[in-house]
Amino acid sequence: MSGSPNAIEVSNLSFRYPRASRAALDDISLSIRSGVCAAIIGHSGCGKSTLCYTFNGLIPNFISGRLDGSIAINGASVSGRPTAALAQSVGLLFQDFESQLFSTTCELEVAFGPENYRVAPEELRCRVDKYLKLVGLDSLRRCNPATLSGGQKQRLAVGSVLALEPGIVVLDEPTTDLDAEGQASIQHLALHLRGSGRTLVMVEHDVEALAAADEIVLMKNGRVVTHDHADGVLQEVELLAECGVRPPQLAQLLHILGIRAAGLTVDDCVAALRKSGRRADKIGAPPSLASAPPVLEFRDVSYAYPGGRGTALQEVSLTVREGEFIAVVGGNGSGKTTLGMLLSGLLVPTAGTVTITGADARSLRRPALAKLVGYVFQNPDNQIFSSTVVGEVSFAPRNFGILSAEIDTRVSEALHAVGLDGVEEDDPFALTKGQRQRVAVASVLVSRPRVLILDEPTTGLDYQQQLGMMDMLARLNRQGHTIIIITHSMWAACDYTSRTLVLRDGSIVLDGSTRDVFTMEDVLASAGLRPPPIVQLSNRLGAGALTVPEMVTALSGPGD
Repeated sequence: MSGSPNAIEVSNLSFRYPRASRAALDDISLSIRSGVCAAIIGHSGCGKSTLCYTFNGLIPNFISGRLDGSIAINGASVSGRPTAALAQSVGLLFQDFESQLFSTTCELEVAFGPENYRVAPEELRCRVDKYLKLVGLDSLRRCNPATLSGGQKQRLAVGSVLALEPGIVVLDEPTTDLDAEGQASIQHLALHLRGSGRTLVMVEHDVEALAAADEIVLMKNGRVVTHDHADGVLQEVELLAECGVRPPQLAQLLHILGIRAAGLTVDDCVAALRKSGRRADKIGAPPSLASAPPVLEFRDVSYAYPGGRGTALQEVSLTVREGEFIAVVGGNGSGKTTLGMLLSGLLVPTAGTVTITGADARSLRRPALAKLVGYVFQNPDNQIFSSTVVGEVSFAPRNFGILSAEIDTRVSEALHAVGLDGVEEDDPFALTKGQRQRVAVASVLVSRPRVLILDEPTTGLDYQQQLGMMDMLARLNRQGHTIIIITHSMWAACDYTSRTLVLRDGSIVLDGSTRDVFTMEDVLASAGLRPPPIVQLSNRLGAGALTVPEMVTALSGPGD
């Protein structure tokens, strides 16, 4: 791409990790112009993060392997330059953003980088104030980062990178743990950086978060497939899918219908559909499970974390019925994870009662509780500790005193259910994140719980891995498991669940069928959420559709 001087110039770049069977980067050449917002997208393992690590010298200064080719930042080669010298030019947010946090308060975290470059005290205070406000954490400046929600930690890590005021900012999956407001703030940040003349590079799995991108680099298997203006790449539905990227929902719809639109906004789609003579019929409602027996119940449950962090849940009453598939959604810090941990018995309420199949959760011993409710943490690495997959999955039944022959049967069933047959002796930490999440699910399934609760099961996964995870949960639901997902992926809630709970400030503000909940855009907005684009379009047309296939069905026109 031509135009203004290049902030990043990569020429014939290849990189292979030690003992890797293939190159992580394979003869890449590309230029990223100064002052633009460029997105790098592609399937997991395609080389996105590896490419970013070369920009500030992490490769090869800290990460070993064979590197060929050249990288120049603002016209100067990075070869032989230490990462410490490059950090003021190129700021990098890691995909694992929690690994960047270590200070005892948020303001100390943001101050750490500039302090190490001897920024004057008055300027340092100004930067801390500026960037805590920019990422929406000024009111939490004296909180310990360890006490923040996942999304708040992610925003803090972004703020700590920005405080160095680098000319190039590289954000590796900056929206994975953010609610709609947080994602909008990242888009606002992109526009802010571009307006200030800085260059922003964003690695993303979620194409719906790329509204601010000027150009897109699409990668597959260590190579650049295409590098072009964002609008053009995002309409290449088949190419995106081939590269393991979920195409924008509105682009999918228009592609299936064979309709061209001026752009990919809801307004663009409405105009194009009306011009083509299409009209929308109302989608019918699915059957309800309201008559099924309850498995989990909250009665006026409240919970306050120790240490004066305030009340995370406030007088919540709730009934979960056998066989439901439920999404729990809400803004960062709204109480979603707290709700899930109370439902699973991992936390004890400060007030009120949690009952599991009619018994008070406090009266149940751990083996009995594990047979009723299983909980899969947001980060599978917080749950996995064994050196083999079979050791991990068999841990719970072995400690519950189950006989070896029965354990073997259960482990085999659990691994088969999550699609991990044949990896029994593998090291879990050598697997992909999607596979590690499946190991975590199997380690819970082995106890054969009636209810399975998963905290952010699609976070950090590419499109195919997300589909694999959600399809697996749908299959388990059909087999009789009650499934509850805590999620920021609104499309996953709409595509898979029948009921949705919306939390705001520790209270449930909406509880109903997913189809009904996602028509209430004003209430969702008040909770920091917005429906997926296809649902926004459906709401405009009165179709009641939740997914692209439903919207295709709802639309009719000449020749249909």
